[in-house]
Formats: sequence, structure tokens, C-alpha cells
Amino acid sequence: MNPAISMTPAHSGASANDAVPFRLSSPPALSRSTADRQEALRTDPERMRAGWSSARVVRVDSHGRSPVPHELITSADPRDVPLSTTPAPDVAPELPDGAVFLGQWQETDYWAVLADPGADAGSLPLDLGWGLPTEVPVARGEVWVDLRTHGMVLGDTAAGLLTTAVALRNWHRRARHCALCGGPTGLRQYGWASVCEECGREEYPRTDPAVICLVHDDIGVNGENVLLARSPVWPAKRYSVLAGFVEAGESLELCVEREIREEVGVAVRDIRYLGSQPWPFPRSIMIGFAARADVAARVTPAEGEIEDAMWVSRERVRAALTRNDPDLRLAGGTSIAHVMLRAWAEAGN
Repeated sequence: MNPAISMTPAHSGASANDAVPFRLSSPPALSRSTADRQEALRTDPERMRAGWSSARVVRVDSHGRSPVPHELITSADPRDVPLSTTPAPDVAPELPDGAVFLGQWQETDYWAVLADPGADAGSLPLDLGWGLPTEVPVARGEVWVDLRTHGMVLGDTAAGLLTTAVALRNWHRRARHCALCGGPTGLRQYGWASVCEECGREEYPRTDPAVICLVHDDIGVNGENVLLARSPVWPAKRYSVLAGFVEAGESLELCVEREIREEVGVAVRDIRYLGSQPWPFPRSIMIGFAARADVAARVTPAEGEIEDAMWVSRERVRAALTRNDPDLRLAGGTSIAHVMLRAWAEAGN
């Protein structure tokens, strides 16, 4: 038997009779949003210009980082951290070219503009508890944080605004030429559309669907062990659930079956939907599922893609989530994988 597999009950107080299929206990970090996107306003230039005087601006640098208050992000337990937004007139007296409309929150328009911390910015090693400190810029009482690494500590409004800003920024960088004729494109609708300057073809932001699946064994309702794997390019001891992009002409469920079979050689069944999360790195949406598999199935990592894969007990996942297993690091709190693993670990078997 694989030493990582446990056949003991996951909860001393739970039984097969009272266990129910686990669900996500909280929304994924980047699925939280409070702003109304107000699509109709994007085609109303007069309204957009008039609202600039009372609007707030999210500054985003070339690396997709945005400033937050220094004292909040570096506190002992950072949570619900807001973005350091700026009054629009402090950025420009009138609505500038290149500003991107993010939506409206509490009757205030929110925009994103390209900015940077400044030449006098210092550097701060920021570690939010996963043992992987990141050097981030710090200037004038603000720390410029990365959405992928630090998104889980942002408040709901901040997470939604920055996710939208980063998603649009990444699309703009890849939409500079027409896919039909190769001509240069110009942005329209305040960042939400592009038009080819030669053939007039219109294009809108694209999202690539990807599935991510928590595979557990077939013991009880939720199993007692989960199948985890690691990519050869990940930090040492980092493991997560399996994921992959949806191919042309493929359903989400068939993609789950194919990806897991290709990556670890395991057949799954009883596939069910859990939730989704935008993942704008550069333009994905992660669609989360759970599935069951035979715990005795042979696990065969795909050469060059999966460095290692193994069944891991619920007890060990719980220890890793509280950083009490030095040999197992799970996906960071910003990812939907983290929310899926936490929900499974907390469930009865």
C-alpha cells in the first residue's frame, strides 16, 4: 500500500450515513466581485467623461501589480485588504486615452490606468504564509502586490476590480494585430473591444476554458484520499489537483476524463461540478469538478508533464493546509485548487 494512503476514518464523529458530497465552502478568491460592470455605459462617451470627476482609479503596473496600504498587507493576519485607489482628477483632469472602465460600485465609477511605483520605490520581501516570499515594490506607504500571489488577502471589491483589470490588460497585450488581416488594432468601448484599423474587424476579450478536478477515492461518499500531482517546474514539494485546457469540440466532462487519464493514467467517474474562477494568467477560467476513482488504480505520471503523483490522506492534507507537513506544500490560497482541497479536507467521508 502507498504509505501516503490512509484507510482510517476521516472524522471520528462522521459516518457514511451522515456524510454528503462536499461542496466549496467559500467562493474562490478571484471569483469574488461586487462591482457592476455596467456594459451599457461603455458605449456612452458623454456619460463616461462626465463621471470622471468623481471616479476612482486602480493603478496597475507592467507586471500586473497594484498598490495596497502598507500597514494592512504587512499586518500579522492580512484580510479584506483594499486597493489604494486614487481620485480620478489626481490622475488626469479629464478622462485620458487608454483608461479602462472596470465598472461601478456604490455609485462610483472605477477605472484602471497603467502606472508604476516610481523610480524611488524600495523592495520588500512579502511572505503571506506559504514559505515562498516574493520581492514586491514599496513606495510612499503603498506595497504593489501581484494578483496571483496575493489575491486571497484582498477584499471582495478589490479582488474583483483587480482581476478584471489584469484580465483586460493581458488581452490588450495580445490583441494589437487583427487575427484576420494582421493590421493594427485600436481599442474601443473603454478597453472592452478592439477594431482593426485596416479591415474593420471587431474583436472582444477572449477566455480559454480549463478544467480542474479533485479526484478522490471511492471509499464512502467523499473518499479518504485525494490524488495530487506536481509539475516539474513547480517549487519543491508543491502538489495540487489535476487540470488542463478544454480542446476544440470537447465537453467539460470529457475533458476531465481525458486530462486525468493522460496525466496520471487513472480512469474517473461520477464527475460533478463544484465552481469556477477566472484565472487571467493570461486569459483562462478554471472550471472546478470533483470525481471518483479506484484507490487501487495504478498511477502513471505523464513523462515530461507530471513529475510525481500520489494518493494523499485527508489527515495529511489537513496538516498541509495548516503548514504542519514540511514535505507537502499545496496550491496557494488564491487558486481554486486551494478552496477545493480545503472543502474536501473539511468534509466527512
